[in-house]
Amino acid sequence: MVTKFFTSQLHKVAITVFVLAAQLIFSQSKDSLKEHTIIPVNIQKKNFKEILPAQVLSGEELERLNSQSVADALRYFSGVQIKDYGGIGGLKTINIRSMGSQHVGVFYDGIQIGNAQNGVVDLGRYSLDDLEEISLYNGQKSEIFQPAKDFGSSGSIYLQPKIPIFKGNRKTNLVVRFKNSSIDLFNPSFRLEQKISENISASFSSEFIQSDGVYKYRYTKKYPDGEIAYDTIAKRMDSDIHAKRFETSLNGTVNNGSWNVRGYGYLSNRGIPAAIVNNRFDGRGQRQADENYFVQGTFKKKIFPKLETQLKAKFAYDYTHYVDTVSSIKIQNQYIQRELYVSSSNLYSITPNWDISASVDFQYNNLNADLVNFSFPTRYTTLAAFATTYEWKRIKFLGSVLGTFVSEDVEKNSKSPDRTEWTPAAFLSYKPFNAHDFTVRAFYKRIFRMPTFNDLYYTMIGNVALKPEFTNQYNFGFTYQKRFKSEVFQRIYAKVDGYFNKVEDKIIAAPNGSMFRWTMLNLGNVEILGTDVNIQGDFKFGNVKIRPLLSYTFQRARDFSDREESYFGHQIPYTPWHSGTFSLMSDYKDWSFNYSFVYVGERYDVNQNNIQYNYIQPWYTHDLSIQKRFNLKSHQFKASFEVNNIFNQYYDVVLNYPMPGRNFKLIVSFTL
Repeated sequence: MVTKFFTSQLHKVAITVFVLAAQLIFSQSKDSLKEHTIIPVNIQKKNFKEILPAQVLSGEELERLNSQSVADALRYFSGVQIKDYGGIGGLKTINIRSMGSQHVGVFYDGIQIGNAQNGVVDLGRYSLDDLEEISLYNGQKSEIFQPAKDFGSSGSIYLQPKIPIFKGNRKTNLVVRFKNSSIDLFNPSFRLEQKISENISASFSSEFIQSDGVYKYRYTKKYPDGEIAYDTIAKRMDSDIHAKRFETSLNGTVNNGSWNVRGYGYLSNRGIPAAIVNNRFDGRGQRQADENYFVQGTFKKKIFPKLETQLKAKFAYDYTHYVDTVSSIKIQNQYIQRELYVSSSNLYSITPNWDISASVDFQYNNLNADLVNFSFPTRYTTLAAFATTYEWKRIKFLGSVLGTFVSEDVEKNSKSPDRTEWTPAAFLSYKPFNAHDFTVRAFYKRIFRMPTFNDLYYTMIGNVALKPEFTNQYNFGFTYQKRFKSEVFQRIYAKVDGYFNKVEDKIIAAPNGSMFRWTMLNLGNVEILGTDVNIQGDFKFGNVKIRPLLSYTFQRARDFSDREESYFGHQIPYTPWHSGTFSLMSDYKDWSFNYSFVYVGERYDVNQNNIQYNYIQPWYTHDLSIQKRFNLKSHQFKASFEVNNIFNQYYDVVLNYPMPGRNFKLIVSFTL
């Protein structure tokens, strides 16, 4: 009762904070609208207090990495494992440092993409065409002027959409793009940007994706002792997709502030790739139709010289229709998720080197389904974050504490108990030499994660007594960067991190027969010891610019749940000991060339024993692309040709979900 009373009072406090902040902002902004000073959209103080460097892909890099979706691009970051269930329409999820997909916060234009049903974000739904930058943070951002939710993930991915930029006297930008590939892909898209006034701009983009998803793959059958029984070449027939994406935004500036409103929609009808088991090579009749919509907005303003505030809000609606017409029990299930999210953040600068912040978020989630005896859960979550950054000479410090207060209601059955947790984090960086760009850093962070609705309430599977997960992260690393006066060797950048993560009561969600149904496994205690390495360089040979990028990850992620189990101390499923990427980008006048290599080492499947029968061989791919730019008066035309998986390797990212072999893609775009 005390917890419930405290949570309800905090909800009231949150609402009061939102109202007061709104009143203060609008009272300040009445006079501000009379001013005509135009400022950049981003008014935050960045970089000078940067403690944890992010891994970033932006601009031209994103276009040149042979990537169809966000998930494909994230393969080039260290410490990341991608689960890909095959083809263009297959589910694609990300796991950072083996802590689980549910511990990864994915933020679109600064607001988290939610999924209270299973906690997984399908990154295949998000196109690269409208993105300006993808950044990955381990721990959290160094920026404390952010919503409380941004403090609540073990690792975070930020997807930053493009913001309209108009050169000279231009008022309209239009980009038309068309993609076609050997996997029968038809993928046109366009982006329109319009300057409405000196302070307001708008954008609208749309994309259509259609593919039969048919591609060849290799299927190998093993005996229990690991010996190969037979292998054959077959065709994937159940990975078709028909999808539409549309997005619109309105961006503006006011005196010492900015605002934006964004709407997003994604509609798809696709086949669900089935696991290739028991000599079944044909499609299994499983399909999934989705309708995903959200509307979100942000208002950010410097109220006084030392005080900044921002408000964020979002409403999301997700509809899913799952059909299985082949199984012995015919299934047609429908799910509807609704999410309402509001946030108020405030930053106060005590001195030029010392900032403090306070953020309060409130989130409402519910889930409806036509399952028999379904619980119809509703979750109320309030988060309160308090943080500070301090810079003294060559030392930078960030400390934060996050309070999470969760209460739930159900229409049927039992509900999960209310939860109240406080979790701290501390980050430190030190630059030992003034004359060199060399920085050492360390951090500790503890995070609490509630079980998802599926974990708790899924009919016949859910367990309302399921324990939440806790992670403890320890990290130590260094960053080195140096620029050279040499005409050939111009710059080198290196980032190395060693880390130890401990996950208590770890919950694993894995597909059971299809990618839509999940089985929850609680592994208890998992310890992860790893190293991430990133190296970049810039070279110039006359008119030829070359930029190599190398990333490498070592991870030993072991299950220490039960000494009596045969798998005690074994590597957890789908975590390779070694993985890495290498890419080489080069430019010559209007020509661009890119080579990329992805390697994932040996690992074991979802069965926890590290024995030969569960062994999965390493896989690697080589990709090439070439691009040519043509300037036609004031317009630009681009043509790009890609060859993916050059050596036609047959491999599974997830066992029995084969990936495409060699394939080709042609991309043409025209900018008005």
